[in-house]
Amino acid sequence: MPSIFTRIINREIPGYIVAEDDNNLAFLDINPLNEGHTLVIPKQEVDKLFDLDKTTYLSLQSFTHKVAKAIEKSIPCLRVGVAVVGLEVPHAHIHLIPLHGMHDIDFSRPKLQLSPERFQEIAHKISKYF
Repeated sequence: MPSIFTRIINREIPGYIVAEDDNNLAFLDINPLNEGHTLVIPKQEVDKLFDLDKTTYLSLQSFTHKVAKAIEKSIPCLRVGVAVVGLEVPHAHIHLIPLHGMHDIDFSRPKLQLSPERFQEIAHKISKYF
């Protein structure tokens, strides 16, 4: 059964997509820690990040760098944090989180509740810089 991320890649379910290339996709986390919290994934469905073959892994990292730079340009923050947890969805993914302090990368804290319109605004802002 395809992961929820594969279903977003295939456009079977909606996602607030901010960037895409032939091998990778970036979209807003629907349970964000901060506005602009983005998930970056390879289009190839592999459960664990370090199980990706080297070419796919390096492509994902390069793509992640470009997405992080777009977030920095569009979302006010001190820096963009990076986290790889991988327990929620069995599809390799990288979290990019706009940070204002150390507490912003605490996954145990309550998530933001944003309207679909706000998600669309944020996705549009980030995508302009990709």
